[in-house]
Amino acid sequence: MNRSTARTTAATAVTLLLVTGLAACNRGSTTATGTAAAKPPIGIDLPRSDSDFWNSYAQYLKSDVTADGVNELPVSNSQNDVTKLVANVQVFENTGAKAIVMAPQDTGAIASTLDALAARNIPVVSVDTRPDKGKVYMVVRADNRAYGTKACQFLGAQLKGKGKVAEFEGDLTSINGRDRSEAFADCMKTNFPGIQVFPLVTDWKGDVASSKLATTLAQNPDLNGLYMQAGGVFLQPTLALLQQKGLLKPAGTPGHITIISNDGIPQEFDAIRKGQIDATISQPADLYAKYALYYAEAAVAGKTFQPGPTDHNSTIIAIPNGLEDQLPAPLVTKANVDDTTLWGNTVSK
Repeated sequence: MNRSTARTTAATAVTLLLVTGLAACNRGSTTATGTAAAKPPIGIDLPRSDSDFWNSYAQYLKSDVTADGVNELPVSNSQNDVTKLVANVQVFENTGAKAIVMAPQDTGAIASTLDALAARNIPVVSVDTRPDKGKVYMVVRADNRAYGTKACQFLGAQLKGKGKVAEFEGDLTSINGRDRSEAFADCMKTNFPGIQVFPLVTDWKGDVASSKLATTLAQNPDLNGLYMQAGGVFLQPTLALLQQKGLLKPAGTPGHITIISNDGIPQEFDAIRKGQIDATISQPADLYAKYALYYAEAAVAGKTFQPGPTDHNSTIIAIPNGLEDQLPAPLVTKANVDDTTLWGNTVSK
């Protein structure tokens, strides 16, 4: 995905910092919880470094690994490439990983790798994405269908059931892209038939989204709503395009395009405060990191879990290939954007 040189450099720096920092901890370091090296090793693969959301997740992982004394193997980054993910997993296997944390962006192509890991009794925790097939110990994720439904309900109410809405769909080979897109479409069709929806497939690429939005606006100058399925990749190119076209008008003023996003990054919160966008759904990067490591260590320890409510305000559900812990993902608007319990108000930008 295209980002500015400065942002790319910063993102790469975050990834390098995580890799070097975690690798350093692995060399016989001790923490308040004991000797990390005495624990069974865990492999961690980051899915990408071109998204503000995933870079925040990386920061939380680094902090939690240090705080919890996790014995991590050198962290890898598959850079949105399933072939690289498979190769990285092979390295983890060869270096003794007893559990693996990953976030496969192509949720269909990873099935054979998961089956191979299961055959070797290496449990997998999948973060944010639910593999279509292949055994997983636990999926740490929010309810992505709820994302699409919440976005639909927000836009429908704000537009009073009438208008035209563009939707930046994520990669439809990903369960997240499919869940958000299908739920949004179902909700709009059922509850707001007076709103015309223009679904724009983007493959999670900001430049693709910007180009398709420009075309849609040229053909529909009365467009008055937008749903961005991932603010981490779509926010900046979208704001730049609207600014260029003179359409970035504050919320509450004539001509404002009502926008709701997904992710909950600090940049989205700033845009809400400025009236550039109206809402986002806070995807819990902090909890993703915390519970990914929690379940990885629980898997190594042989612990088991059952469907039902948890002690951390979530619900575990049964899925065909394992279990999924559905973490809370609140709607954020101008009314609660300054809430200090939201991770987007505590992570560094």
